[in-house]
Amino acid sequence: MKVSYECGPCFLRQAKEALDLSTDDEMLKMEIMGEIFKFLSENFKEGTNSNSTGSTMHNFIKERTGCRDPYFKEKIEGNEIALKYLPDVKRILEKDDSLENYVKIAIIGNILDFGAFTLDDDIESVIRSSLEKELAIKDIDEFEKSLKSNDKVLYLVDNTGEIVFDKLLLAKIKEYGLDITIAVKSEPILNDACMKEALDAGLDEFGQIVEIGAGTVGYVDSKISDEFREIFNSHKFIISKGMGNYEGLTEIDLSDKEIFFLLCAKCKTISWDIGVNLHDMLLFKR
Repeated sequence: MKVSYECGPCFLRQAKEALDLSTDDEMLKMEIMGEIFKFLSENFKEGTNSNSTGSTMHNFIKERTGCRDPYFKEKIEGNEIALKYLPDVKRILEKDDSLENYVKIAIIGNILDFGAFTLDDDIESVIRSSLEKELAIKDIDEFEKSLKSNDKVLYLVDNTGEIVFDKLLLAKIKEYGLDITIAVKSEPILNDACMKEALDAGLDEFGQIVEIGAGTVGYVDSKISDEFREIFNSHKFIISKGMGNYEGLTEIDLSDKEIFFLLCAKCKTISWDIGVNLHDMLLFKR
């Protein structure tokens, strides 16, 4: 996906957050921020790829600060908090175990910023109220058709915390008898799930976990490894979680794929691109 003017302040917000998590050296942060201004002034323009720009910026911050994983603590806390609420979510699903509810739970995981919650927050109320919302785009029949007609699926995960809720949908998918391959980032970027976080969350219970060969914001086709490209190409049926993967996958030809996007439209650029309202929950085939 290409940038809109809304992406400019978002890049700067992310840069500040990553810098604050990476170093306490105020002079270094000032210096790096100036370099980011220069980078964006030269590269932020119509037609610029959003994922590639964000990936370059975040990897530059890691290189300059020497902090390989700025969101390390946030990722641990996100998984821990989500795991504590997993029994509550399972009880909710026991009352209505429809495929649509499992999809909604996975999307609700995409909505919730587990790193920002504490155990005193009423996450269960957020979950219950979100389950009552209708999906703005609901290709549930097409989704179930693909579950029944394929023997394997590639599941592209997004953030930590969120991946704990993905476990429930993965378990539901298993009921259809599919072999599941779960794709994670190879290097830390933002709070995206890498191999360690996926294993800590127990995703290996549901399928083989593979790395995409890169540490990028979402999916950047030019950066994935040859090994992962072979895996990607061998799968007709793909489930993509989150906005970052949507942004990247819409840049490539997917005409030979049955690909379903599960996400919440959390920014105006995404909502404009898809043609939905801000904060809409979506399951759609593209």
